[in-house]
Amino acid sequence: MTNPLLHLREGPVARLRLNRPELHNAFDAMLIAALTGALESVAGDDGVRVVVVEGEGASFSAGADLNWMRGMAAAGEAENRADALALARLMRTLDELPKPTIARVHGAAFGGGVGLVACCDIAIAAPEAKFGLTESRLGLLPAVISPYVVEAIGPREARRWFATAEMFDAATALRLGLLHEVVPAADLDTAVQRQIDLLLKAGPLASSQAKALVRRVAGEHDRDRLDADNAALIARLRVSAEGQEGLGAFLDKRKPRWSE
Repeated sequence: MTNPLLHLREGPVARLRLNRPELHNAFDAMLIAALTGALESVAGDDGVRVVVVEGEGASFSAGADLNWMRGMAAAGEAENRADALALARLMRTLDELPKPTIARVHGAAFGGGVGLVACCDIAIAAPEAKFGLTESRLGLLPAVISPYVVEAIGPREARRWFATAEMFDAATALRLGLLHEVVPAADLDTAVQRQIDLLLKAGPLASSQAKALVRRVAGEHDRDRLDADNAALIARLRVSAEGQEGLGAFLDKRKPRWSE
């Protein structure tokens, strides 16, 4: 049986490549479990500095596998709930991964594929990429991925795209905020590598904690607590080994050790 996920290492970069090209990398229980396990593995690997999520073949991910959906349609509510929780665990693991993540998007990104894009810190696509939250055509909704998609594109836009199931192109995804950059297909790898290079120049601890800082600031409404927490964070970083090295390198006009 073909491995549904390829876990490739290029020095400090882990590439997690969805590997069901004959099915446009559609989700099933095995792929969800494999990707979740791989993410949990790299989360604890100090040698990994950046994670790239990508797809083998013609598509990034075309959403749910037809046979998997047929099985879930025949299953009971309890089994469907357990299955949905497995997908929720995948999305949350990716969203909260203590490593910077990049989505390399080409071809179709539908349903759960859109969820993966929304969960990544940086998303770059080719102009030919197509997106869709098509669940309502089946009488369903993108419920499990909704926290991440709504955070990426905002409530107002989500109300439209969740309800209509209309597909949209990369330029629209860029306007919505789902993507950060759209580049010609021939330049996609170069654009991804540029982001990798930038991330590897950042302090490993700083880059790993960046998304946690953003999440906390976005969700905290007590300004006094926010000021106190942020002051404590910058104080810890300044006196940490990484902060001392970064500041020292800047003052000495040299590269910090992590980027040499």
